[in-house]
Amino acid sequence: MQKRKLGKLAVSEIGLGRMSISANYGPPADRNQGIQVIRTAYEKGVTFFDTAEVYGPHTSEELVGEALAPLRDQVVIATKFGFDIEAGGVPNSQPEHIKKVVEASLKRLRTDHIDLYYQHRVDPKVPIEDVAGAVKDLIQQGKVLHFGLSEASAQTIRRAHAVQPITAIQSEYSLMERDPEQNGVLKTCEELGIGFVPWGPVGMGYLTKEIDAHMKFDPKTDLRSEFDRFSSENLAANMPVVDLLRRFAEKKNATPAQIALAWLLAQKPWIVPIPGTGNLDHLNENLGAVQVQMTSEDLREIETAFSKITVQGGRMNEMQMQVVDQTV
Repeated sequence: MQKRKLGKLAVSEIGLGRMSISANYGPPADRNQGIQVIRTAYEKGVTFFDTAEVYGPHTSEELVGEALAPLRDQVVIATKFGFDIEAGGVPNSQPEHIKKVVEASLKRLRTDHIDLYYQHRVDPKVPIEDVAGAVKDLIQQGKVLHFGLSEASAQTIRRAHAVQPITAIQSEYSLMERDPEQNGVLKTCEELGIGFVPWGPVGMGYLTKEIDAHMKFDPKTDLRSEFDRFSSENLAANMPVVDLLRRFAEKKNATPAQIALAWLLAQKPWIVPIPGTGNLDHLNENLGAVQVQMTSEDLREIETAFSKITVQGGRMNEMQMQVVDQTV
């Protein structure tokens, strides 16, 4: 496991996303198993762990805090603010709200500082300059070390960066979800020296060999049950993407998930994917992606094959896309 830089922040080249540990993609993992996965990831070289107050809510941060307390000085913890959980999860990035919820996150994470603090979703009611200013204050107080934005547009990134330099942008990005290439976000990150953290790097599980057209998602525990891309019709229609990964996986003696992650790692040296899992076998599989070498010829071949495929279905449901910043 090599290191990469998000801005000036050094992290492992693959991180560990902790949303799925507290449900969202099926029932929550057993607490002890969750802690074991986090500590095993660390033993295998992972130093970058991503959570948020809204995961659970709160339970993911508590679990990450407990698992990493003995290792605190050796790891980078990222968490997120931006929703008012007490008010039913509506966006709230008012500066006074940020300064209140950071205290609760610090307590749950059992730490005196958050390495990377993201705005989880851009709040249209609060100027991004005010948000950046609030995080700047927290950085001056030593409670936060670095500032990030999640699902922000290129224009918003520039405005925030002018107030408080941004270390990382987090958005969904994978072989089948290419928005950041097309909406100027990756280009802006490169220009401003900002790192990029793809969430959903294996297509929310689709780019593994685990999901097929017959799979059913429990609406009580799995967000994907409401996502257009995960309808049975679109699961079937998008199989050519998985077939493409399978072909490459055979060629490289790897798995489709490893090819999907290796493809992301090969895009830019400042991209750090954060696949999430509560399963030790999947963890080992994901981390094995760093052994897969992708040549420029491989990348061209994948791109040529992918250009002939049309991905069917939107990436999230309408309600969730409404809180994605798509300012032009």
